Amino acid sequence: MRLKDKVAFVTGAASGIGKEIADTYAREGAAVAIADMNRDAAMAAAADIVAQGGKAIGLACDVTDEAQVDAAVEETVKQFGGVDILVSNAGIQIVHPLEDFSYADWKKMLAIHLDGAFLTTRACYRHMIASGRGGSLIYMGSVHSKVASLLKAPYVTAKHGLIGLAKTMAKEGAKHNVRANVICPGFVLTPLVQKQIPEQAQTLGISEDDVVKKVMLKDTVDGEFTTVADVAEVALMFAAFPTNALTGQSLIVSHGWTME
Repeated sequence: MRLKDKVAFVTGAASGIGKEIADTYAREGAAVAIADMNRDAAMAAAADIVAQGGKAIGLACDVTDEAQVDAAVEETVKQFGGVDILVSNAGIQIVHPLEDFSYADWKKMLAIHLDGAFLTTRACYRHMIASGRGGSLIYMGSVHSKVASLLKAPYVTAKHGLIGLAKTMAKEGAKHNVRANVICPGFVLTPLVQKQIPEQAQTLGISEDDVVKKVMLKDTVDGEFTTVADVAEVALMFAAFPTNALTGQSLIVSHGWTME
């Protein structure tokens, strides 16, 4: 029970990576707020945790909406008495060559990944300071926080930006015993990635099988996708680490796709 008596606020937690992290935290003793655009899915994910004997609530939350973010965090504090861990995980993907990217899609991508990280950080961090018990800010980056790929200009830009935010929060949060770190997964076979396969096949003029083997996984050491469980284990480590020795860092979880 590495997270006994801790409270976690996890965005995009009704499915995929976020749900696996929420489930892992609950098994390790944390009370978990599952924040997601899909209220029904968030409630269902929370109910699954409660059915297993854990503590969880489901909350509707658009991470780009300041009022919704603040309200969701306030409800978490009201229900569980504070917030110790933030996992800023909500994200989307849109792929186009830059010359075909609309400004609206560019702004949407940055709003969800960067504005969402800022708003959830600010809301949770204020409570971490007030409680006096510190906390852990965890951002869901990507291998694309370190490197670039074709067709993903706003995604790469946003994911690079999360490292800057984490480094800043590591410095600002140190005096309050608040750590900040970034997880940088490789391709995880979630609905977000599955959607990209036919899109990239059409854009690049290759088969879907070639997208997987020759684009997504070609630089891994074993041709394997990263799993949601892989990512959740790193999220658990960052959440449970007891001191400021591990802060301002970004950890790649990618089957060796990149080794920066």
